[in-house]
Amino acid sequence: MGKLGIMKEFWGFLKVRKKYWLGPIVVILLLLGLLIVLTEGSTVAPFVYTLF
Repeated sequence: MGKLGIMKEFWGFLKVRKKYWLGPIVVILLLLGLLIVLTEGSTVAPFVYTLF
């Protein structure tokens, strides 16, 4: 199934339960996590961590 299967299952959950408001929250959390991972070893890291 893989990652695509997880996304399909999550989308199905949102449609059935009518919890569309969870979508933007999950997207923002994923983007923030990606930002932290990508700037982990760079000189930008101290500035990213001060945002939180």
